[in-house]
Amino acid sequence: MSQPVRAVERALDILLCFSIDKPTLSLTEIAEQVGMHKSTTHRLLATLESKRFITRDKTNGMYQLGFLFIELSSILLHNLNVRGWSLPYLEQLSQQSGETVDLAILNNGHVVYLQVVESSQRVKIAAAVGEQLPSFCTASGKAFLAFLPEEYARKTLNQELTKYTEYTVVSPDELTKDLRETRERGFAISEQEYEKDVHAVAAPIMDASGCPIAAIAIVGPSYRMPHDRMLKFGQMIRNTADLIVRDVGLATLSVILPRTGSPCVDGYTE
Repeated sequence: MSQPVRAVERALDILLCFSIDKPTLSLTEIAEQVGMHKSTTHRLLATLESKRFITRDKTNGMYQLGFLFIELSSILLHNLNVRGWSLPYLEQLSQQSGETVDLAILNNGHVVYLQVVESSQRVKIAAAVGEQLPSFCTASGKAFLAFLPEEYARKTLNQELTKYTEYTVVSPDELTKDLRETRERGFAISEQEYEKDVHAVAAPIMDASGCPIAAIAIVGPSYRMPHDRMLKFGQMIRNTADLIVRDVGLATLSVILPRTGSPCVDGYTE
């Protein structure tokens, strides 16, 4: 492996000083954060400014990120799509679990499947991309409801709920208890609640405010996914969700995930 170029490292360290909390910085503040002399920091800033990575306010001397980042991000976002960024993570999770894995968003009380990686096993369960299923009896749906504002979940649970199988829970009190348990363990479980002999476990991808913006689920036949195995899968999904947030970034996810009628995007109103 080749050695990193020190000057490039230092320039990148300068760029990484800026954040939402600290969008503008002085020369002294930057030098202190990167641990360099002011003269060295000033030379690097001048180079970054000449390439439009940095801009300097001539009235007060404060630095901030340059508009070039907007141009570069537009190039990235133009080529980003749900399939492009999510597929490697879902495929790895499917290989680890041996079951079907899907990614879904919430749209007006229903989960909508954006990406599906089918199990390689002969007997497998898979939703279709674009398919909509109810939220109260699916693992993905409950992964959303458990972490959304209580008013939104209450409104959903107080509607007339369809009993799809003998295991479908339609009691608001029982569903509220289930959602509370989901919050405590960090993932949702559905055992034959929407379709007989089908089990699923799902966990949300959270935004910076702790609101779910997508859900990842592992789905399979009940005989291959007993309760104890689903508990293991739930932690695997949580790890994958955390990895996606770390690699892709919350700001990017908020842009590339479809904007729907989710309370996370539009806010909840009674």
